[in-house]
Parts: sequence; C-alpha cells; structure tokens
Amino acid sequence: MNKCAIGLDFGTNSCRSLIVDLSEGREVASSVFSYPSGDAGVIIDKSDPNLARQNPADYLLGIERTITGAIKKAKESDPAFSVSDIIGIGVDTTGSSPMPVDHNGTPLCFKDEFKDDPAAMVWLWKDHTSHAEAKDITETAERSRPQYLAKIGGTYSSEWFWSKIWHCQKSNLKVFNAAYTFVEICDWIPAVLTDGSKPSLLKRSMCAAGHKAMYSDQWGGLPDEEFLKSLSPGLERIRKSITGKAHQSDERVGFLSDGWAKKLGLTTKVAVAVGAFDAHMGAVGAGVRAGTLVKIIGTSTCDIMVWPNKKPLKDIPGVCGIVDGSVMSGYYGIEAGQSAVGDLFLWLVDNLVPESYGKSRDEKFDNLEAAASKLKPGESGLLALDWNNGNRTILVDTRLTGLILGQTLHTSPHEIYRALIEATAFGALAIIDRIEENGVSVEEVVNCGGIAVRSPLIMQVYADITGRPMKISVSEQTPALGAAIFGAVAAGKEASGYENVLETQAAITRTGRVYLPNRESNAIYKKLYSLYRQLHDAFGTKEWHGNLYHVMKQLLEIRDGARNA
Repeated sequence: MNKCAIGLDFGTNSCRSLIVDLSEGREVASSVFSYPSGDAGVIIDKSDPNLARQNPADYLLGIERTITGAIKKAKESDPAFSVSDIIGIGVDTTGSSPMPVDHNGTPLCFKDEFKDDPAAMVWLWKDHTSHAEAKDITETAERSRPQYLAKIGGTYSSEWFWSKIWHCQKSNLKVFNAAYTFVEICDWIPAVLTDGSKPSLLKRSMCAAGHKAMYSDQWGGLPDEEFLKSLSPGLERIRKSITGKAHQSDERVGFLSDGWAKKLGLTTKVAVAVGAFDAHMGAVGAGVRAGTLVKIIGTSTCDIMVWPNKKPLKDIPGVCGIVDGSVMSGYYGIEAGQSAVGDLFLWLVDNLVPESYGKSRDEKFDNLEAAASKLKPGESGLLALDWNNGNRTILVDTRLTGLILGQTLHTSPHEIYRALIEATAFGALAIIDRIEENGVSVEEVVNCGGIAVRSPLIMQVYADITGRPMKISVSEQTPALGAAIFGAVAAGKEASGYENVLETQAAITRTGRVYLPNRESNAIYKKLYSLYRQLHDAFGTKEWHGNLYHVMKQLLEIRDGARNA
C-alpha cells in the first residue's frame, strides 16, 4: 500500500473520517457518525431560536467511531491495507465554535457542576445569541480600533469568537468566571489527540484566530487588553490566557498520543496537523488557487478564495476576513458566505411542503426538484431574499429575515422551492460582485458538498444566474480531503513524498462535471437580479432610498413573458 492520511471533518450534525491514498488521491474508506446529543447534534432552546450549542463529548466519541470504522472498511476492501501506512491526521471543524475550558483544557461541561448547562458547552457557529454584543464590538472598534474591522469586512459578527464570549459573561457569569479561557474546537481536537490540551500548550489556528477573533501580526496578535476591557471589564482576562502566535495548518501540533493510538489502532508516529475551519480545508480539497472561488455548499455556504501575499490586496467590505495564511502558506485567505442554503431548503420541506409531494423528506426533495426543473426562469413570478438565518456576506447582519415576494393563490411549493434556489444564487452573485469590485478576479467557480453533487437543478440555476460555468469537485468530502492533505504535509516530505500543500493538492484533487450557463436564461435572470438587488439594498441597508412599487409589476411581466414564450 501507498502512504495514507486521515481527514477528520466535524460538521454541524455529524463528523466523518476519510482515509486518503496520497499517491493518487483515492478515497480508500470513510465513516460517518451522527452526534447523539440534542436535536440532530445541536443543543437548542425552543424559547430562544438564536441558541445553538454542542456537546464536546460527541466529538470524542466521533473520533473513535469514525476512525476505527474507516479502518475496518479499508481492511475489508483491500487486504493489503495496513494501519502502519497512515502517517498523518488533519482536523477541520465548524467555526467560530468556542468552548469554555478550565486551566487543564477540560471542557466545563465535563464537570458535574456544569454538565447540563448549555453555556458550558461549545457555542456552535450558528449560535446568534450575541447579536447585541457583535453590534457593540463593531461600534467600539469603529471609534477606537478601525484597523481591527478593516480585515474582517468592516463588521463584527455574532457568529464569531469575542461576541460569544462577551455574551457568556453577560448571560452566565458563573460559567464565565469558572472558565480559565475559551478554545475553538478546531484547536482543541488536535490538542486532545496529542495530549496537549492544556491552554499554555495549544497551537491555535491562524484560520480561526484571523477570521473570527481579530488576530493579526500587524497589531501583535489578538485585540489588545485595553480594547477588550473597554467593551467589558473581565474580557481582558481571557485575552491574557491566550498566549503565543497563531499557526498555519501545514504545521504539526505533535504526534498521536499513546492513549489515542491504542484506542484507534494506530501508531504514535502519526502526525497531527494544526486545525482549521471546514470551509478553508474544503477549499484546499477542491483545488483552490488564485482566481478560483470555491463554494462549500451545505447547511450554509462558505466561499473561499486565495490571493498571493506578495501582491497588493484591498480591504473588501462585507467579507468574513482577509487573513494571511488562513487557507495555505504564501496566500491571503478571503472568506465570505451565506448563512442559510441547505437549511433554507430543509425549512421549506419540513414545514410547508404537503404529503402530495411525498411522505418522506427525500421523496419531497426528489419531487420538488423534478417539478421545479420544468419551470422556466421567471415563470413562478416569485422573488425571495435568502435571509432566513440572517445575512453573512455582504451585509453581515444576523437580524435580517427572509422574504418571498410575488405569491398568489395559485403559488405552488415547487415554485417556492425554485425561488429559494434562485435567491441563494442571487446572494452568491452579490458576493462575487463585491469581491470583483475590489480587484480580485473570479476566473472559475468550483462547487463541493452533497448539494453540488446531487442537485443538477441548483447547479444549473447557479450557472445561469452568475453567468459562469459551475465546476463540481469529484470528491463529495472536500473538507475531509483537505484535512487529509494537511495531515500529510504535517508528517513531512520524508513520510508523505510531498514538499507542501500546493504539491500535495495538485496530485490528489480534481474536478468533474461542469454546468455551463444558458445565455437566454442568464438574460432573464439579469432582470430578476436587478430586482433582487433593489430588495437587498432596501431591506438590508440604511442608505437605500426609493420606491418599490414597480417590483411586483415587473415580476408579473417577467412571469407572463416566460409563460407565453
């Protein structure tokens, strides 16, 4: 057997392990584990729709179940497979998903005193309870530290590190005071695997720190203590607990500990790479390079680009950060995204689609897709805003909500489904426009994730609306594949045969199917996009002034034109 690496991918509802043959990129085996806690792995509060937490015990169980499960499958499919061929592990997670820990790095929820307290668990990326704190951080930084905002698109988000910690202080002082520090789970999991979870030993991720915690070498790392104290006395204590520089993911945290090696059936020679967020490693697994926009489409969508760090780059308003080394060495990582995509479609199917479309969720999706595929662009007469979970980019406002305009007594569920698909595509185009307006050319778009692979309708609509070919990554597991690439690099050239991430990536990543834009459809969608942008700016910005009287009328004109064509 050739040398292999493992990608550990921790998502919103489940985690997976992927074993990758490093000589050719063959995905040897994978295993998935659904988190047992909460509602599909998420701790929720029906009285507060903004709350979303996770139990870190699920991650530890998931590591063991998925790695041993993948190894078992690999042995069954190939008698030549040996665990001694596994040389590295890379880890990607959601983020920002910080967790309060004690001075040993033990999660507070592992203690009897806090075991049932959601505040002592992981504050999942989609937790928006800290929207007020995010607003205050933005306003304070605008007055005293504008440089902090310049590299994160101009607005701090409730999805990010400091706003969540501050909200913990406000809402549960007992947990805040008991916490020695807060740790991103992409930093905690590699540390646990190497017996280095004590906060002073942590190698914190440049990806997490730069995009979500306002870290930059330009001002000496994290925000200064004076700034955090000006937000709320006590926050500076957390700043003092976080020491050292942030690290890039091609660096090694250490080697698999003896305890974990025995538990997983691996050796202590397995290198463990510095962790990062799923989208950033997914971009590497999809073959990101300068000029390539990678869209990781799942419950939400993350958009990732890279730009050579030797070339000038403007600050881009509304993005989720521009961070040197957050995706790979030698490049700035540019992150953007949409807060609800797959979640938006699930909301529709679970709440508004009748059994006439099918009894199961899968049946409903299949029948919606088939019916919506028969509609021409504009034929539904509908236009939607994709903000059911707020707007991540370019407005950075979690208090925005969804909208479906143009409904009549004849509107059908599959028409609404198509309108929501189109809304997410219009949102994607708004992001592309913002990036290109600031000097970064989007030469190609590579899509990955289950939606990209399984829904020809969605990908064709994206191609038609953006006017760009939509390439599909061959791998359905690009975050795990990207994590495996970093695991290989962390093991070193002597073990892996590769010098760096670019070299490894070139050898094992590839794209497959391509959806080409239809010119006639694109022409109609340009008219709808103009209306979308008017709604986008009218509801999403303070600056917009105008009259929306014409919007419904134009939607009817476009609808009638499509139906009579």
